[in-house]
Amino acid sequence: MSETVIKVENLSKVYQLGTIGTGSFKQDLQRWWNSTLLKKEDPFFQLQPGNTSAANKDFFLALHDVSFDVKHGEAIGIIGRNGSGKSTLLKIISRIVRPTKGKVLGKGKVSSLLEVGTGFNMELTGRENIYISGYILGMSKAEVRSKFDEIVAFSGVEKFIDTPVKRYSSGMYVRLAFAVAAHLEPDILIVDEVLAVGDADFQKKCLGKMREVSQTSGRTILFVSHSMQAVKNLCDKALWLNQGTMQTFGGVSEVVNQYLSTTQQARHCQSWQTADTAPGNELVRLKHVELIPQLCEMDAPLDIRTPLIVKFQFWNLQNNVNLSVGLHLFTSAGECIFDVPSPSQFYEKGIIEGTCEIPGNFLNDGAYYISLIVVQNTSVALFTFEECLLFELEDYRGDIQWYGKWWGAVRPKLPFQLKQANTHLQDQLQPNLL
Repeated sequence: MSETVIKVENLSKVYQLGTIGTGSFKQDLQRWWNSTLLKKEDPFFQLQPGNTSAANKDFFLALHDVSFDVKHGEAIGIIGRNGSGKSTLLKIISRIVRPTKGKVLGKGKVSSLLEVGTGFNMELTGRENIYISGYILGMSKAEVRSKFDEIVAFSGVEKFIDTPVKRYSSGMYVRLAFAVAAHLEPDILIVDEVLAVGDADFQKKCLGKMREVSQTSGRTILFVSHSMQAVKNLCDKALWLNQGTMQTFGGVSEVVNQYLSTTQQARHCQSWQTADTAPGNELVRLKHVELIPQLCEMDAPLDIRTPLIVKFQFWNLQNNVNLSVGLHLFTSAGECIFDVPSPSQFYEKGIIEGTCEIPGNFLNDGAYYISLIVVQNTSVALFTFEECLLFELEDYRGDIQWYGKWWGAVRPKLPFQLKQANTHLQDQLQPNLL
């Protein structure tokens, strides 16, 4: 049975807003004596969730009562929205900040990459910064020297290794910083959003190196990322934080699916009971519009494989009129992906309904919105309902080991075959003797 290398018990962190300290020298001294020397809880920063008293308004609860264990060799993904407490948790585990309440017990050497280039001196060269970062992480000069060539090769800055890092581009800087943190053989590697910067090739190398560190070397990884695909491919378990509290801790697929199904920004349905309150005009008014994902499991997130059905109804307020409806799909940036019209035909006054299916494995990952336009005689726009549906599709790569952004507005799964045509390559390379 694997031993526990990190044990987090009832961890809470409270920050004071505005002025630093308690406002009293006597209380500051008492606070220091209790928290630093006696190792007691901070008596002046006690905050409970849901307490809206005036005293509470001066404090911010970044973490509240978080507890979990990490076994040797596990890769743990920490997920949640911005401001949920992910970075605060990593800083406490890294011994950068002290918790207000609770404790963290750890075993082994910790290497943290919480900010790109942490500890780098801009005036020193890349070579000098590698050695300094190694010393900060607890490595001897001989240990740094043995890994030096591998670090430089991974970073790809060989030509500039003796140049001050202040002259590096942001990409060169982040590559060297990650290379140092990943190659100095820590027992526990803590990484916070390193994949938010760098190009696709660098991101692939980062994930590959972290997978090697975890699976081959048996070291422990705590990994914060907003890329759910990267978390799923790298991690065994996931911890979901929401406004400082732990929502779920368990298997990575289960936790990620719960997080995505809860936090995806969406408007999947709109409906109006009477024509008087519905959007439209004296000719047409929208009654109902709905996006119905065809999910295999109830708690599964929407991803690029999910077929989508758009259903809508509208009141037609004219008799014997030739109508059609156009469905416009846009990216969140306003780029039109397609404009699909329904067949044009004559309708009487009353409710008209329509259905359009968007197949799975067609759209790329990202956020989208749908607009509907009702057209008369295929040429006259009667009414346009902008952004009536909003949805977001998550990425899915399966066994593909490339994690950069997939190019293109669409990502269709087309028939594509590759086969062995000839196994006698040497015969093809022989010179023509005729």
